[in-house]
Amino acid sequence: MPAFHEARSGHVLKVGLAIPLQGPGGIFGPSCEAVAELYARQSNAASGVIGRQIELEIIDAGAPPALVAAEVGRLIDGGQIDALTGWHISSVREALTPVTTGRIPYVYTPLYEGGEREPGVFCTGETPERQIAPALEWFRAELGLRRWHIVGSDYVWPKRSARAAQDFARDLDLDVLSTSFIRFGHADYSSVLDELEASTSGDGVLMLLVGQDAVEFNREFFARGLQRHLVRFAPLMEENMLLASGGGACENMYVAAGYFRSLTTESSLDLVGAYASEFGAAAPPLNNQAESCLEGITLLAELITAAGSTELGDIFTVTDGFGYESPRGSLEFRGGHVHQQIHLAQAEWADFDVLTTFQQRNRALR
Repeated sequence: MPAFHEARSGHVLKVGLAIPLQGPGGIFGPSCEAVAELYARQSNAASGVIGRQIELEIIDAGAPPALVAAEVGRLIDGGQIDALTGWHISSVREALTPVTTGRIPYVYTPLYEGGEREPGVFCTGETPERQIAPALEWFRAELGLRRWHIVGSDYVWPKRSARAAQDFARDLDLDVLSTSFIRFGHADYSSVLDELEASTSGDGVLMLLVGQDAVEFNREFFARGLQRHLVRFAPLMEENMLLASGGGACENMYVAAGYFRSLTTESSLDLVGAYASEFGAAAPPLNNQAESCLEGITLLAELITAAGSTELGDIFTVTDGFGYESPRGSLEFRGGHVHQQIHLAQAEWADFDVLTTFQQRNRALR
């Protein structure tokens, strides 16, 4: 199997990029594809990865999870991908993991609920322990927020993140007043917003919503004027969503993430410049989700280069303690997860003002 797999690939490294092209997350797809294409062009203009040119195979991860898994399985069986990465929701990851395990390396790039331990699945995204917990502590110390409502989509990441947030709130002596889950992709926020209208100044809303669902929530939230007395905190909010929500709809909103386009690290500025130079002013906005896809393909390339092979057995020998530089800063790879700094930003009309960087927490990943 390993020798045959290498022979099929020849002088090309075939990377599956699983990104949403439909549904609530479809708003991220064009940005994710553009950044991955930028990396492939830059890599191929040099020496490629272990002497092999990168070819991207775009997979629509906005389809139902079972269909995405079937498509990836077909591509692996046909020798059409050597590795898999991309931004997609946790329900898709859970469907893909049995298909990729023991066959190809799979780098999962989004923020997620934590806990992935399957060999051969490598995670580069933020987790509640390092994203939500320090943010709640900051809101308590800086804004005096002690009362929270949680609004999330009805699937894996929001539900497990909400449970983690409730644990963090208890540790921080905060109150969770309500928790509401709305059907993913079919959002009706009327009853949730009715409840929030009765809230008082000083309360916060933890938004665990994705893409277009969050956009619709922001618009309705703004239409009721709730931004004037309620703080929103969203672990998942990016530039496309700001633009689609409308500038006023993102007033009094804060976001915690490993990357913002407005970061001033040298690598981040280089990415912004290269992206603008390659695709021009009309390009899809550079955002956290797109940059996460850059992290995914970069990590794959770095691991394959260090191992000298795409074979999982060889890659496993170089993983722990592995590190590299990225637009997020200096990253270290341990236990199948990338450890990164998390920044807190306030939303503006079309961008984010980074306010602070959280110190790394020492507790284990959940």
